[in-house]
Amino acid sequence: MTETETRSSASPAATTPSYGGSVITAGDPRFASVLHGYNQRFVADVDYVCVPADTQEVVDAVGRAVAEGKRVTVRSGGHGYEGTASTGGGVLIDLSELTEVSFDRERRAFALQPGATLGDVYRRLYKRWGVTLPAGEGTEVGIGGHLAGGGFGPLTRRFGAIVDYLCAVEVVVVDADGRARVIVATDEPGDPHRDLWWAHTGGGGGNFGVVTRYWLRTPGATSTDPGELLPRAPVRWRNGIVAWPWDTMTEQAFVRLLRDFGGWFERNSEPGSAGANLTGFFGASHRSGGVIVVGALIDDDIPGAEQLMNAFFDEVSEKVGVAPVSRSTDDVLPWLYFFTFPNRGEPGDIATRRFKLKSAYMRTAYTEQQSAAAYRHLCTDGDKPLTLILIGYGGQVNTVAPDATAVAQRDSILKAAFLSAWSDERDDDAHIADLRAIYHDVYAQTGGVPVPNEHNDGAYINYPDRDLADPEWNTSGVPWSTLYYKHNYPRLQQVKKRYDPRNEFHHALSIELPD
Repeated sequence: MTETETRSSASPAATTPSYGGSVITAGDPRFASVLHGYNQRFVADVDYVCVPADTQEVVDAVGRAVAEGKRVTVRSGGHGYEGTASTGGGVLIDLSELTEVSFDRERRAFALQPGATLGDVYRRLYKRWGVTLPAGEGTEVGIGGHLAGGGFGPLTRRFGAIVDYLCAVEVVVVDADGRARVIVATDEPGDPHRDLWWAHTGGGGGNFGVVTRYWLRTPGATSTDPGELLPRAPVRWRNGIVAWPWDTMTEQAFVRLLRDFGGWFERNSEPGSAGANLTGFFGASHRSGGVIVVGALIDDDIPGAEQLMNAFFDEVSEKVGVAPVSRSTDDVLPWLYFFTFPNRGEPGDIATRRFKLKSAYMRTAYTEQQSAAAYRHLCTDGDKPLTLILIGYGGQVNTVAPDATAVAQRDSILKAAFLSAWSDERDDDAHIADLRAIYHDVYAQTGGVPVPNEHNDGAYINYPDRDLADPEWNTSGVPWSTLYYKHNYPRLQQVKKRYDPRNEFHHALSIELPD
């Protein structure tokens, strides 16, 4: 069976259905707290919040919202960085209490509910079965949106994209007549709902319905042993870092560092190669932050792990011409401790949670002109919370055809993140302007955005950026949908037409119905 015939009893013309889950309204003392996601720039503007405890309650909540003529938005971990899933009125369906992580023997796959955080997923998979997934570092990020948008992390170069492990998905959708129902869509070639499965392998959250469960296993795995159906988790995790002082970093040295950092990934991202076992990152905050860093991470049980890390640091740093202030390669921690340490990978902190994020896929190292542009913005006067981060990608990710999943970027070697995080609402305009300026100038040759070409390959939908849909900031003539989805966008539109024909699930960067 690929479809579960669970329907809401209501249509817009019928009596509004009852909802058995928790409903939090403006008169409830909990209301103010549940309106906030991670980015404090955005507070949900909704009539009420539903907190379902199971799939049927999601069906009922969606059915009730549609019957009332209210917009439906969805949140799992609350890390929708651009506020696209929580503003504009209507009903917010908060999936944070759907946290199951289990093994489904019938499907021979691991079942994850969308409210489970990455920290939960790592802990439960490891403690019960010794396995893991190539997911991200933000321990409080919900798996719901992370997976739908094609999440990645420190194990991605070695094991591939997390969406490549998705074998089935359970989704609450709304028919043309306004009835909510549950569909289980799989990757099986004969499944009539296979396109709905495909759309959730990187199509982004909040587009087609409400995901209530994912099933994952290693592609092609035939075992019935849970310990053989996902990658075995590392035992020890080695971390290394090299830091340079900003006060001695010239433009020439900065450009050279970025060239050699990117060049290493150009030469060491072949799937299955020794270099693909190591991931790394480049981090340059504004000059007021004091240092520039290059980091590396690797499973310490891989033969020659420490030597590979040292070779990476040697190659990246030997021609910079500026002596580092520190270098370390001997920080080895138990894998689970490292991957579940609180708030890993999170922008800001409890007091600094206003931020904006921009992204790009990189096929090559930055050109000299791009690196020089970044340097100029990072060296301006003042104290600015501006950061450029480049993160290792490629490797096993690039073994999959660009149309096999909704993630079309299958020959990149790095991801870029441009980030600003601050605490005071009064600083919003200034810090957003600084971020827009550096991003625009780095991609000045392609209209201020990373238009796919020999160097760039578009943007990452899990770091949504409304500016890509704004002609003031995207002067390339290339639509935002192409930057995120490339040639896969028309197919995503057809899935949208079939499973959300009324466009009940929409936001500022949602898949649009075809003309």
